[in-house]
Amino acid sequence: MKIGILGAGSIGSALARKLSAAGHDIQIANSRGPHTIDPGIVASGARAVEATDVITGIEALVISVPLSSVPAIKALIADLPDEVAVIDTSNYYPLRDGQIQALDDGQVESVWVTEQLGRPVAKAWNAILAGSLETKGTEAATPGRVAIPVAGDREVDKAVAMTLVEATGFDAVDAGSLGDSWRQQPGAPAYCTDLTRQELAAALRAARKDRVPQRRDVAMATITEKIEGGATLTSDDLVELNRSTYN
Repeated sequence: MKIGILGAGSIGSALARKLSAAGHDIQIANSRGPHTIDPGIVASGARAVEATDVITGIEALVISVPLSSVPAIKALIADLPDEVAVIDTSNYYPLRDGQIQALDDGQVESVWVTEQLGRPVAKAWNAILAGSLETKGTEAATPGRVAIPVAGDREVDKAVAMTLVEATGFDAVDAGSLGDSWRQQPGAPAYCTDLTRQELAAALRAARKDRVPQRRDVAMATITEKIEGGATLTSDDLVELNRSTYN
């Protein structure tokens, strides 16, 4: 599959490497130009391109940018054919993204993203840490394989996203519609807790919408305090912190 990735941060870069390794045709762009893309990504088989070229000829587009940058993408993808699946990996963190009133008032993040882009999206890879994405992928049917939730309103978009999640080494779990995707937002039990398929399904069911933003903020405050105190937190440390905070 020919895939464009917009955003070359930790998640976008990991996806470029893993999807290239799985045999997909990857082109990746950021806002600063192809010369700033990590050479290691290009060495993996992906092509670094200008942001204006990332949608050329693609069958799927992965958007992996900070949530606050999403509105600026609308013009860039205005001519993207309707049949191209768009996959959103973003999360809302007010300290990073600034206050977004609609989200503070409870609007589901990916519903907001859909409104900003003017087209439907699938939600995937938002609920896994970059460290886990890089290192914990395994072959299908491996015991204990980590699972990733995928939500979407169009079945075709969700099917593409689930296929690609499997290609990156994780079980894809159908998490329902975008309206249900608050269950995989920061602060929910399914968010960045590295669960198996069965565990993830239970975590999605156990989520309580009123608790999600509060627990997101508690986790961020704890992480900030530890880092300011001189601690070095590994990906596994963060997973354990999330598990203890979100459940």
